[in-house]
Amino acid sequence: MQPTPNWDKCIQRNETFYHRNDDIRSEFTRDYNRILHCNAYRRLKHKTQVFFATSNDHICTRVEHVNHVSSVSYSISKYLGLNTELTSAIAIGHDIGHAPFGHAGETFLKEIISQKINDTFWHEKNSMRFADLYETLPDPEGFERNLNLTYAVRDGIVCHCGEVDDKALFPRKEFVDLCCIEKASQFAPFTWEGCIVKVADKISYLGRDIEDAIALKILSISQLKELSAILKKTLNLDLHALNNTVLMHNLMIDLCNESSPENGINLSTKYYDFMKAVKEFNYDNIYKHSRLTAYKEYANLIIRSIFSLLKDLYDAEGTIDKLEKNKDLYPTLISTFTDWLIKYSDIRNNEKVQENYSNRISRLKNKIVYKIENYQDYIRSTIDYISGMTDSFAIKVFNEITSF
Repeated sequence: MQPTPNWDKCIQRNETFYHRNDDIRSEFTRDYNRILHCNAYRRLKHKTQVFFATSNDHICTRVEHVNHVSSVSYSISKYLGLNTELTSAIAIGHDIGHAPFGHAGETFLKEIISQKINDTFWHEKNSMRFADLYETLPDPEGFERNLNLTYAVRDGIVCHCGEVDDKALFPRKEFVDLCCIEKASQFAPFTWEGCIVKVADKISYLGRDIEDAIALKILSISQLKELSAILKKTLNLDLHALNNTVLMHNLMIDLCNESSPENGINLSTKYYDFMKAVKEFNYDNIYKHSRLTAYKEYANLIIRSIFSLLKDLYDAEGTIDKLEKNKDLYPTLISTFTDWLIKYSDIRNNEKVQENYSNRISRLKNKIVYKIENYQDYIRSTIDYISGMTDSFAIKVFNEITSF
């Protein structure tokens, strides 16, 4: 393959970024470190991958999936002579905006925001929003500032959708405003490295989701026979060979052997057909399994209950006062949402708010995202706040709302 093209554009940041004289890191390694140390990445350990709020320590959560993607994309990019620091940074950040309760939670938030303010929600864009707008780290003087990631990393995050069945991936040539992207997979990634993360996402979850389903006894004998037939037909393998290590290895090796500047990031026909068949099997037999249905309804109730309560507490510039009046009833929810508004809305410029929260506000140098007098902005703020929750925190807040 070839080195990362459009280098100057790839390392662009939206704002000037501080540099230490003794820093030994590249631009993309700095991005990797900034994502690694941000709160949204830390919360991934308590977010659903497939099986909701699992109490089984050996079932995959969102952070383990992210680490799988990072490992797979690193190995592929290293073999192909691409920038492993870039793939690692994209991979570790690609799901930081995932909603609680996995794709079900994403669907519920999308329905709410569409109904209330005719807006949309999708986790790839939300991950970039978290990277651009919400996640902060202290600078050398102790002020909280946005992550301010490079264009190539932000692009890889917002363009990572792994649900598209393209056989070959090529980077796009256009340098576009990433904030104007309106839907998942609207554009191919800008870099080869972004294309690798896009396919590594799928390589990483298909086999692991099957492993977890088998461990949780989700799959019946007849379903396992169906899976065995897929393996035999596409790869001439027996079912006992179906584990995540073997599948990821075989898919990675095939992709490395088949990929080139001319062919793109590409799988052979045999492995492409296998991936499509396994994905279809997983959707029919795992992701739509009846055991997940009741929890989806529970998760929907949790998310809508939290949203409904916060929606009713809106009072333009008086919102903080109204929140404070309900703090004894919902201490965890009110205190954390108040912190959210103070950090990300222009209410922190209010004289009374500055007086009451002066120590906190004095450290904030991050972007203001919402105008508190704009009702649509407030609704957006509640969706963004909920989307950052872990499964366990959302359940905790719901229990607080429903307990007497």
